[in-house]
Amino acid sequence: MGLTLAQKIIKEHLVSGTMVPGTEISLRIDQTLTQDATGTMAYLEFESMGIDRVRTKKSVAYIDHNTLQSGFENADDHRYIQSVAKKHGIWFSRPGNGICHQVHLERFGIPGQTLIGSDSHTPTAGGLGMLAFGAGGMDVAVAMGGGAYYITMPKMFKVNLTGRLRPFVTAKDVSLEILRILSVKGGVGAILEWGGEGLASLSVPERATITNMGTELGATTSLFPSDEVTRDFLRRQGREQDYTPLFSDADAVYDRVIDIDLSTLVPLIACPHSPDRIVTVESLKGTKVDQVCIGSCTNSSLLDLLKVASLLKGKTICDSVSVSVSPGSKQVLSMLADSGALSDILSSGARVLECACGPCIGMGFSPNSAGVSLRTFNRNFEGRSGTADARVYLVSPETAVAAALTGEITDPRLLGEAPDVCLPERFKLDDTAVLPPADESEASDVQVLRGPNIKEFPVAKKGADCLCVPVSLKVADNITTDHIMPAGAKILPYRSNIPYLSRFCFAVCDQGFSERAASLGESIIIGGSNYGQGSSREHAALVPMYLGVRCVIAKSFARIHVANLINAGIVPLVFENPDDYDTIDQGDTLSLCHLFQGMENGRIKLENKTKGTFFYVTADFTDRQKSILKAGGLLPYTKEANQ
Repeated sequence: MGLTLAQKIIKEHLVSGTMVPGTEISLRIDQTLTQDATGTMAYLEFESMGIDRVRTKKSVAYIDHNTLQSGFENADDHRYIQSVAKKHGIWFSRPGNGICHQVHLERFGIPGQTLIGSDSHTPTAGGLGMLAFGAGGMDVAVAMGGGAYYITMPKMFKVNLTGRLRPFVTAKDVSLEILRILSVKGGVGAILEWGGEGLASLSVPERATITNMGTELGATTSLFPSDEVTRDFLRRQGREQDYTPLFSDADAVYDRVIDIDLSTLVPLIACPHSPDRIVTVESLKGTKVDQVCIGSCTNSSLLDLLKVASLLKGKTICDSVSVSVSPGSKQVLSMLADSGALSDILSSGARVLECACGPCIGMGFSPNSAGVSLRTFNRNFEGRSGTADARVYLVSPETAVAAALTGEITDPRLLGEAPDVCLPERFKLDDTAVLPPADESEASDVQVLRGPNIKEFPVAKKGADCLCVPVSLKVADNITTDHIMPAGAKILPYRSNIPYLSRFCFAVCDQGFSERAASLGESIIIGGSNYGQGSSREHAALVPMYLGVRCVIAKSFARIHVANLINAGIVPLVFENPDDYDTIDQGDTLSLCHLFQGMENGRIKLENKTKGTFFYVTADFTDRQKSILKAGGLLPYTKEANQ
């Protein structure tokens, strides 16, 4: 029996475990990346390990999230990251050089290598044939120190593509189609491999759009083969030497095969407030639009923006619509400028923002109150835009332009002839904004610079065998990390200041949570299905840990978040009978005894002291995870293991 492409890469990098779905494996990691919203904490964690130099083939620190500097906080974090990167062997991508996933695709991604990043959309590099995972900052810090990355061995899904996309139907529509088929939970526990004869018509930037949005499926990662299309892209980037042909075996076996005929797809749109609320663009025609945002790590490539410029050329955006365009990298921006395409965008009335995440992470350009915003982004969670009552839709760049020109949701196929845009024969190469680390001989002389906003890493309590604590919060299904720890310009600058950040924990759901949890001292959170979906931000675990949350009981968890909870020393438990969720109210006191024995048995009895009832939860942990939880988190576990 042959191997899938993902299985081949896993086998090549396997450190421990066997490749049996559902069992724990660990992988050797070739590359890491961080971004500044998560990077400061990741590097504080790395420093706490006492390792002088990163032990990966390449680690890169990007500044792309917290780029608005309305106070000293972000500037101090950037200065800290730059200095710690220089000292410890990490390359540093300066502010303005671009979004981590776009730049990594252009300049650093290598087919067949492994990559983890402290950002959930790290699987974007799967468009190049990299096995790339989003992870919490602690996992990235451990990998930088030479440690293995632990995951549950995934199932293998194959998406078989046939046909060819018709004019004005795009890779974004392919992403929305697979979300329509699988939902935001349908990829949990699986790697999606894309194959079929339809691949040949998709460029690497288009493939990267698709792997980027695989994150919204809850998938472990997404992956394309490394073929002649990959080779051609790397050649144009001056990196043909990084090419390796990589394919699954013809007799590889998949747990599920999904067939998509590209020629049958039409322009699609995701409705508020979830990426899987998919309908056709045509079905919403005439809906008034207030704002259009083009960019993000999903749709900010040169190919995307050349199409946008072509469609805007000689036209003026509707006077009732505010439009932003965020190029994904300095390379993209400079090539737009050199070709004259940037002038076409500016002449239309659009505003060009810096090469950064910007509006996607709620960092500026929030919609008007109750506004309708069409965005080429990957997430439309409630409040993520920075406007609580905004209605955010996810679309392709072509559909975004159609709305910008007409002032309403419009099928882009009505715009006339589709732009004929190709990748340039050679991309403009200028890596001067990526700073190399100091040589090992000079590293000891580098001073790490810390500002007053950078606080010490919070210390978790050791695991407790018995708990009798109140429920501080009960939430519904599909709670995202944006609900738990919001993004946005007002909050992101405090990602390195857990005490201050804690004031905003769960504020989207319950503004009184932070004060209540702190006053209780210790507590339990009750969640629904798919608890913790979305971003990889470990702050969604670290801040509840700081506020005394010892356990989260849910119907099910998102992959990255459950790992972050364990790393933070918070015990994630799953209702054996999901109906028991309905029997618990906020304020109830729950008693959990013999936790450690329950971990061994895989089943624990809990008593609801308030109601005089009981129920069971499953405790499905590996031996390593049990040890981490008993130690009080990954960092104390790592320190104990190294003593």
